[in-house]
Amino acid sequence: MSEHHHHIAVLAGDGIGPEVMAEALKVLDAVSAKFGFSVSRKEAFVGGAGLDHCGKALPEETIRACEEADAVLFGSVGGPKWEHLPANEQPERGALLPLRKHFGLYANLRPGVCLPALTHASPIKNELIEGGFDILCVRELTGGLYFGQPRFREEEGDDEVVVDTMRYHKSEMVRIAKVAFEAARGRRKRVTSVDKANVLTNSLLWRETMTEVARDYPDVELLHMYVDNAAMQLVRNPRQFDVLVTENLFGDILSDEMAMICGSLGMLPSASLCQGAKDNGLFFGLYEPSGGSAPDIAGKGIANPIAQILSLSMLLRYSLGEKKAADAIDSAVRSVIDQGYRTGDLATGAAGEIRVNTAEMGNAVVAAL
Repeated sequence: MSEHHHHIAVLAGDGIGPEVMAEALKVLDAVSAKFGFSVSRKEAFVGGAGLDHCGKALPEETIRACEEADAVLFGSVGGPKWEHLPANEQPERGALLPLRKHFGLYANLRPGVCLPALTHASPIKNELIEGGFDILCVRELTGGLYFGQPRFREEEGDDEVVVDTMRYHKSEMVRIAKVAFEAARGRRKRVTSVDKANVLTNSLLWRETMTEVARDYPDVELLHMYVDNAAMQLVRNPRQFDVLVTENLFGDILSDEMAMICGSLGMLPSASLCQGAKDNGLFFGLYEPSGGSAPDIAGKGIANPIAQILSLSMLLRYSLGEKKAADAIDSAVRSVIDQGYRTGDLATGAAGEIRVNTAEMGNAVVAAL
């Protein structure tokens, strides 16, 4: 059992953020009471709410609240109300990217789970995914092509040339590998490393490094796959994957493809992690739904809170070490879906479905705990 007391920052944000966050906190209350630990929380403004209340998408007091916490539970930011602002002051660019940078969140974890009862929602032929699938994509978040220098655009005679640089340190590869192998240990013990080692020098070192780190995890199987093949295999047979690990650009693309084949963004959480202060196998992290702030349905009480609730489950697992509580939330969500509870985004009108609103879905998950 843990040290029993934890502290988190809660940043609900904009749009449907506050509505789905309320349900996640309801689940947190229930699960902490059941498993005998406590979580104090500090709520703070972020995104559009930060701009409205404090004049900044990421106010100083919000950064402080995050610094003092074991982890951050994040809702979503953005909406048409703030689109007239200069790009780097808008909620998305003004809040999320600086938060990632401030804390050096280098590991992005995105689960791709298609529950057996929801395979009909996937664009993949249902006979290929009978029984659903469960993949975890681990993406390196702070290196590679997106951040490498030099980058420029210039005239070259009567032509024009552009340069972007894909740059990695071996140490960056080692730490993301460890996150993937640690995660696989708690799952089906299989890591597929994705690279382009037949073309890129970057990928040669990536592949060597993955193989090297794998020696410390003799209980986990390591496979290598080229990125073009991985994109194809995700559509052909997603059930072959357990943990996927890859660099920034490839991970950006593959994690979106994976989210799409799951069928519903309203079900998918994500985590961005960095090494915690204590060397206890836990991470400091920011946890958020994969979908956006959905301003079109905000305030109607119809949003699906499951991605936010599962983001809480990831927070309990990776940052607080409350594994039993995380498992309980995951299986409660599964059981609620099996019982036929559906928010609007999941409903098909099939027999046996129980149409529910945001709060009713939250209550159903609490009841299933």
